Amino acid sequence: MAGNDTRRGELQAATVIAAASPGLPNRTTGLGVTPIPVSPRIRTLAFAVLLLGLGWLVWAAPTVPRLLLGGGVLALVLSFPVRLLSRRLPRSLAILIVVVALLLGLISAIIVLIPIVILQLTDLIQQLPSYADDAEGFIQRGLAALERRGWLNEDPEAVFAQMEQEAVTRGQAAAEWLLGTTMETVSGTVGTVLRLFATLFVAVYLLIDFGRFRLLTERIVPHRYADDIADLWRSLDHSLSRYLGGLLLSISLQGVAITAALSLLGVPFALLLGLLTAITAVLPYVGAFLSAIPAIIIAFFISPLTALLTGIVFLLMNQIEGNLLTPRIQGEAVRVHPLFIFLAVVAGGEIAGLLGAVLAVPTLAICRVLVDFLGARLYVSWATDVEPPALPTGAEAGMPPRG
Repeated sequence: MAGNDTRRGELQAATVIAAASPGLPNRTTGLGVTPIPVSPRIRTLAFAVLLLGLGWLVWAAPTVPRLLLGGGVLALVLSFPVRLLSRRLPRSLAILIVVVALLLGLISAIIVLIPIVILQLTDLIQQLPSYADDAEGFIQRGLAALERRGWLNEDPEAVFAQMEQEAVTRGQAAAEWLLGTTMETVSGTVGTVLRLFATLFVAVYLLIDFGRFRLLTERIVPHRYADDIADLWRSLDHSLSRYLGGLLLSISLQGVAITAALSLLGVPFALLLGLLTAITAVLPYVGAFLSAIPAIIIAFFISPLTALLTGIVFLLMNQIEGNLLTPRIQGEAVRVHPLFIFLAVVAGGEIAGLLGAVLAVPTLAICRVLVDFLGARLYVSWATDVEPPALPTGAEAGMPPRG
C-alpha cells in the first residue's frame, strides 16, 4: 500500500508539472513534457560545443561538406525545372520526373558522348607530333623574316632553341599533370560513381525536405523575425536557382553551337572543343576566349582562312554570350553591374584559383540578396539614455478642461 501511495504521489506531482507546460506527451503521464530550465550561459556553452563538433566533423571527414555542397548546388539547379513542373503536377511527381530525366541524360552521355570524346582525344594526342613539326617550321620562317627586316637582333636558331626548350618543359609538366589526373580518375572510377550518386541522393532529399529545413531555421530565430527569414529563404532560392539553372542552359547552348559551327568549318575534334567551350563558359566574359585559343591553333593547321573563320565564330559567340545570355541570367538573378562581376571573378581566381573564380558569381548573388534583405530592415536608432521630458497635460499647462 505504501508503495502504491508513493507511486500515486509521483504521478500527481508529474501531472501538475506537465499541466503547467503543455506540449509533447510525457512518457510517464501522457499529459505534457517536463521542462528542463537552463541558464543563458549553459545555452551559449552548448551552442559553442555544437559549433566545435561541427568544425571537427568537417576536419575529420571532409567528404561530408563536399557532398552537402555538391548536393545543395545540384538541388538548386534541379529546383528550377521542379518548380515549373509543380505548377501542373504534384511536387513529388515533378521531382521524380526531373531526377529520371537527369539520370537518362547522364547514361546517354556515358554511352554516346564519352566514347566519342575519348576517341577524339586519342586522335589529338596522335596528331600532336605532326602539329609540332608544322609549328616548328612556321616559327622558324617567322623568326627568319624578322631577322631579315632587322627586327630581331639575336640568332633565330638560338631564339627558337630557347622557345623549344621552354615549350618542352611546360609540355612535360602539363603531360605529367594530365597523366596523373587521368590515372587518378581511372583508378577512382568506382569512388567517383559512388560520389555522384551520393550527391544526387543528397540533392533529392534536399528537394523533398527543403520545407522542413526552412521551418527549422524559422523556429530557431525569434518569432517576430519568422516572416523575414522565410522571405530571405525565398530570395536566396529564387536568385541561386535561376542563376545556376540559367548557367547550365547557357553553357549547354554554347557547347552545342561551337560543336556545330566547327563541324561545318571542317575543324577536327569539334566535339572535344565544344566540350571545352562548355566547361570554360562557367567563367563569365573570359571563358569564351580561353576555349578559342586551342580551337584557332588547330584550325590554323588546316588553313589560315579556317583559323580566321574559327576566330570569328568564337567572337560572335562571345558577343551573344556577353550581350544576350549572360545579361539574361545575371541581370535577373544576380542584379549586379557586369564590371563588379568581372572583378569578382578576378578576385576569386586570385584568392582560391579556378574554384574561386567559378564560385565568385554565385557568392556575389548571395551577397546581393543579403544586402537587399538587410538594407530594407536595418535602421539607425537615435535613442539615448536620457528620457525626453513628458508633455504637460491640459490641467498642468493651465488649460481649461474639455467639455
